[in-house]
Amino acid sequence: MNLDTVFPLFSNRNRKDTAISSWQSGARASIAGGLLLMVAVVSVGCGKKEPPPAEKTAAQSRITVTAKAGAPVVVSSAEAEFDILPSGYVQAFLLKDGKRLSLDEPEAGAASAGDIVVVADSEIRDFALDFGHVNISDAGARLGATGKRVEIQGRSPSAAGIEKLFTLEVYDDFPTIALSTVAYKNSGTNELRIDRIATQRHRLDATLADPKSPPHDLWSFQGSAYDWGKPDVLRIQANFSQTNMMGGPGPEGLGGGIPVVDFWSATSGEAIGHLETLPIVLSLPVRVESDGRVGISMVLEPQVSLKPGESYSTPWNFVMVHSGDYYESLSLWSRAQQRQGWTLPKPTDADYGVNWCGWGYETDFTPAQMLGTIPKLKELGIRWATLDFCWFDSFGDWNPRGDNFPGDSMKKLVDEFHRQGIKITLWWQPLTVEGIKGKDSLGKPITMSKVMKEHADWLILDKEGKFARLVSPVSGMAVMCPALPQVIAYHRELTERFMRDWGFDGNKMDSVFTVPPCYNSRHGHKTPNDSIYAMQEVYRVIFGTTRALKPDSVTQICPCGTTPNMAYLPYMDQAVTADPVGSEQVRRRIKMYKALLGPASAVYGDHVELTAMKKVGEDYIESGRDFASTVGAGGVIGTKFTWPGNAPNPKTRRVLLTPEKETYWRKWIDIYNTRMLSRGVFRNLYVCGYDVPEGYAIEKDGRMYYAFFSRDPEKPWQGEIELRGLKPGRYRIRDYENGKDLGMLDSHQPVLKTGFTDHLLLEAAGE
Repeated sequence: MNLDTVFPLFSNRNRKDTAISSWQSGARASIAGGLLLMVAVVSVGCGKKEPPPAEKTAAQSRITVTAKAGAPVVVSSAEAEFDILPSGYVQAFLLKDGKRLSLDEPEAGAASAGDIVVVADSEIRDFALDFGHVNISDAGARLGATGKRVEIQGRSPSAAGIEKLFTLEVYDDFPTIALSTVAYKNSGTNELRIDRIATQRHRLDATLADPKSPPHDLWSFQGSAYDWGKPDVLRIQANFSQTNMMGGPGPEGLGGGIPVVDFWSATSGEAIGHLETLPIVLSLPVRVESDGRVGISMVLEPQVSLKPGESYSTPWNFVMVHSGDYYESLSLWSRAQQRQGWTLPKPTDADYGVNWCGWGYETDFTPAQMLGTIPKLKELGIRWATLDFCWFDSFGDWNPRGDNFPGDSMKKLVDEFHRQGIKITLWWQPLTVEGIKGKDSLGKPITMSKVMKEHADWLILDKEGKFARLVSPVSGMAVMCPALPQVIAYHRELTERFMRDWGFDGNKMDSVFTVPPCYNSRHGHKTPNDSIYAMQEVYRVIFGTTRALKPDSVTQICPCGTTPNMAYLPYMDQAVTADPVGSEQVRRRIKMYKALLGPASAVYGDHVELTAMKKVGEDYIESGRDFASTVGAGGVIGTKFTWPGNAPNPKTRRVLLTPEKETYWRKWIDIYNTRMLSRGVFRNLYVCGYDVPEGYAIEKDGRMYYAFFSRDPEKPWQGEIELRGLKPGRYRIRDYENGKDLGMLDSHQPVLKTGFTDHLLLEAAGE
């Protein structure tokens, strides 16, 4: 049996499963020994134990279950209802303002199957749930002390020798989430091969929310790290199709991702995904079908052979309903992960500081250029800097380049920044190893790194036994296997060198997506995906070591151009909008991270120069200056400007801080430092895609701050805007960017008639 495919069974080993069926329990017991060995490498090695089950209390669950012959099984909370159909389809409803709202439109009969399994190349979709024997019990304490569980067995009239057990749980603490899993048992006498499973299948129809809308016309969040620059928040088009690989590398070699896909209308939304705490390898495909409806599901490819009596269970997955947009689904998903043991770090004061990055000088920078910019940083009130790409000799070794940093000059550079009152972080890419054919960081032929020569046995091998490749700014990168204790120890030593020996104040870890599966037989893996599941351990060690040595540090992880990997979210204290392609991505990714990491989390808007760029040949010319998108959405501003006299070539002069730009930069840095909206509480009061103009709200120091952005930054916008979230009273409204008083406004009629071009930033102060 391929143990990787049944890993999700053991991930729930600490639950109090009082109502689990005897045959599923027996199947788990039969494989528990092998799974224990695998999990010891991943979960125990990560230094984080699974949380103990919540203690049952005398409180009674408010969740109700109604099971009647000939009718769906209905699981109800005060805010949602989940109808389990005989086909296994779970139709989800949001209860709001006395209405039962849904985007779900199941087809009739077997076509609406909630789950499809492919056994020995044959598709089975006609499982019928036995509604005459519905097992209702208390939930298993995964997401709280009280809740209800429903278990229903199913059989297929077309396929003998296989049974299905469908389990659904709804918790009082998470009343809009239906958590479910499906187990398939080999009830025959011969070995049974399961090739593929599609579960959590739904058919969404936008006309249920708006009869005038085309069926596909919904806004969506797609959580995969699919392709550099591809939007993760988008409007679904008639021909839309996306695989949404999660956990492992995707088709472009990136990968990781947040295992959630969400869809919303102006009135309601629905999301699916998985709720395991490890980055399980699966996909969440989305496709507009021929009838215009949006088909979604969770797909696994177990390729597992079950002996008679054994079973395979899917990871715990969910369907969720909500009001608003993707902020609501991601925030709820994050809170559910925290209930299962995630601990998100609190940002340091340093995480909110304006950052200047030396990448403006690009790969051929000199220490003199870095040091020569310090006087201007001090004038502008910037107290954080980053030593960026190409300071090192080779990936994996991470020693200073001899031509730029001979002797102890690296430490001297850091010391000088400190002497001038500026802290500095260091760019690097964990797990990468230089030594495969290709070019190095400066375009020269690669010379084999020391770690490649001495520790080639640490590296991930692909199925052919060759060194697996990692996505990196430079070609020819091999990758260390994070499931090895030696690799984890090596990264602890590297972090100690950077922070303690050289004196850096934090990390800028870049091009971080996922790692390939590892087929290196010398590593003793139970499954090739051990490497993917163990990746989080390296980042846990880097973060913990950095915080121990530098309590007021910054640890930033950048999944260039994509969504982050769920594996490392608990091990960074400054998120980054990750090479945004335009201002919309800056704002929407800030909102994404505020949902995932908390409404007052520190989110770096990246270099402001990235907010506008033009591709010329294979190169990009960056000309961005949109500070408003970062400030208004509650992000941390940054820049990579170069300084006259230190920028000798055309590339570095593109981001030169001219006198005109300096006036503008100084204005926005002052606005940011004066108000520090990044430390305020993000309030999700405007629905992305439906509220026009696009709106954001931050609550800080008893005041409300609003930011509005027009769809076309070149055209003036005029109309009424609603200032939502105001407490009862009267407020003085100011355009704080331009220092204009816009008069008084009453919270009972919080509507302002106004006009602006591109953006409008407002402060509402109560009187």
